[in-house]
Amino acid sequence: MNRRDLLKYASAPLLAGVASAAPGQQPRLRSALCAYSYRAELAKKKMTYSDLVTLAAEAGVDGLDMTVYWFPDTSDSFLIPLRSLAYRHALEIYSISIRTEMTRATPREREDEAAAINTWVDTAAKLGAGHIRVFGGKVPKNATEDQAAAWCVETLKPAAEYAGKRGIVLGLENHGGITATAARILEIVTRVDSPSVGINLDTGNFDKNAWAQIEMLAPQAVNVQVKSEIRDDAGNRVPGDWQRVIGILKKAGYRGYLALEYEEKDAPANVPRLLRKLDQMTRQSG
Repeated sequence: MNRRDLLKYASAPLLAGVASAAPGQQPRLRSALCAYSYRAELAKKKMTYSDLVTLAAEAGVDGLDMTVYWFPDTSDSFLIPLRSLAYRHALEIYSISIRTEMTRATPREREDEAAAINTWVDTAAKLGAGHIRVFGGKVPKNATEDQAAAWCVETLKPAAEYAGKRGIVLGLENHGGITATAARILEIVTRVDSPSVGINLDTGNFDKNAWAQIEMLAPQAVNVQVKSEIRDDAGNRVPGDWQRVIGILKKAGYRGYLALEYEEKDAPANVPRLLRKLDQMTRQSG
């Protein structure tokens, strides 16, 4: 993507059909925990998803983003009790996070990917979640970025149509590959042109110039994942500066969750403390 394209998408704060903040809208921020923070414990079965609900409630946050990678299954016997438990703890399972690869090279593969997303839409609906975090995918070998972006758009369009019928928003994350830059992810979401597709803004996923790119995506964010660290303009890892993130989101009129996604190795020790800090900051900020 060249500089002209970058400026084109950066200068369009409100894009047709894209789920986004309304101009002048009062921000409304809520705290949440992303299940991926406890990936090691969930993978080794040292923690259950029910344990995660209890932990999040005790930390005082409002919501839970359920990374689905370690779900034992997607049967009603698993999903419905989990939803009920969250309700009894006054906690909202507002989102699920899934793995997707929407840059597949053949039409059949892209159809299969969209169908797989539809299955997760049904799962999200059973949990009461209104949002699903999705990935764009890698740029396949022997393909150009422009081709991969077009394939991603082709996959997202039918998935967005199905998600919209269930009242669910798909948040395309800045997650490397075809969504490595703010300009490219804005291009994809604009081309999909659906109120059921927005941006899942991850503050820790840009390799450089993170703050400028966060500001570009904030007006189109439908969910935000905050990290304990961020990369500065030179690409060095530095503290995440949540207050600055909140300032950007408030300026954009963001209404939604800030979910802690903790990626350091000492998660059990640090996550509850950081959750309390995040909850306090969001409540003070509106």
